[in-house]
Amino acid sequence: MAIDLRDLERLIADKDFKGVRAELSVLQDADIALFMEELQREHVVMVFRSLPKDRAAEIFSYLSSDMQQYIVEAITDQEVSSIINDLYLDDAADFLEEMPANVVKRVLRNASPEVRELINHFLKYPPHSAGSIMTAEFVDLRKTMRVSEAFQRIRRTAIDKETVYTCYVMDDNRRLEGVVTVRELFLADDDDIIGDIMEKNVIAVRTTEDQEEVAALLSHYNFISLPVVDEESRLVGIVTFDDVMEVIHQEATEDFQKMAAMAPSDKPYLKTSVFTLAKNRIVWLMILMLSATITGSILGKYEAAFISLPVLITFIPMLTDTGGNVGSQSSTLIIRGMALNELDTKDVGRILRKELSVSALMGAVLSGANFLRIILLHPGSYTMALAVSLALYATVMLAATIGSMLPLAARALKSDPAVMAAPVVTTLVDATSLIIYSKIVDLLL
Repeated sequence: MAIDLRDLERLIADKDFKGVRAELSVLQDADIALFMEELQREHVVMVFRSLPKDRAAEIFSYLSSDMQQYIVEAITDQEVSSIINDLYLDDAADFLEEMPANVVKRVLRNASPEVRELINHFLKYPPHSAGSIMTAEFVDLRKTMRVSEAFQRIRRTAIDKETVYTCYVMDDNRRLEGVVTVRELFLADDDDIIGDIMEKNVIAVRTTEDQEEVAALLSHYNFISLPVVDEESRLVGIVTFDDVMEVIHQEATEDFQKMAAMAPSDKPYLKTSVFTLAKNRIVWLMILMLSATITGSILGKYEAAFISLPVLITFIPMLTDTGGNVGSQSSTLIIRGMALNELDTKDVGRILRKELSVSALMGAVLSGANFLRIILLHPGSYTMALAVSLALYATVMLAATIGSMLPLAARALKSDPAVMAAPVVTTLVDATSLIIYSKIVDLLL
């Protein structure tokens, strides 16, 4: 930042509106929003009212939903009207989705009829769909236009558009016919016809397409924006790269939480109540705790073998920990591969062969090292060393198989692969590795 935030805080405390406005003018919109999030609540509205009118709505879109609600409830109807009418439609729809009914009612009451109609249209799309994250503010052209006419239209309408680099060509019924970039327009002659220079093979998505699939497409083709069409192929909006960045952030956060056996939460950690945090974590912890009782029952079944040679019990943590680590590694690689669309359920055979090959190599190295370690610590105990090493080898093979197959099974069942991550894999591997260990010990010792 170009200024000392302590000076800005002092100006706010002194209610020096002119000084605050001057200092804020040199900050980026995102930095101002971050600064406002850290302010005492009684100073937030003062700072917001000090913002230039042409920047207020954009800065508002960067704020958290809690801060947005606080501001809307504290300002006048006229100020609410200014915000909602200046926001990009996708930002306005995202904002209202997070608000309670009384705030939504007040905001829509103060929106212009055109904006209200468009926002209501956006809010009808399913959550997490392309329609819910798209914007209707794009540059549309006709294929019969000349390049000079296209530039005239861009200059006339660009101020209200979220992006102008990619222009979309539609027919009279708003059906998408092609796309053309501003770069291509610059390189063409003024008298060239748009229909002759546009790209006709257009990549588009339906309004009901899942937002994660939209993000994957935009990333795969390196587009700045992606057109969104309805069931009749009529262009209704576009998804821009900044919308996709937010989707990727949300999906990654959700996957991390599921992989840690937690219920997903949209709120930041410090703004989530203790009760909510505990509730999000306790359910899976209870399930995993109860499932871990299987491990105890397995140990009880083979109690006699372990009592006759108590040293065997000391190897159990090594077996279960190694198996859990191997399973977690495999599941993480597969989940990431599916998230990047590098892997799918049709690759199950290739994945299984590769994981078996990798785990066979890792198992041989780990078992060999373990065999030598036991011989050094317990000279002459070759049978015991062999039993533990064989159990370790089988555990590594089994853990890699479970870790790689569970996420694929989840995808095949239309579930989130992230659910089948470290905690679930570890619990299953613990139980199966103990069964293997107990059987080998029973046979050899």
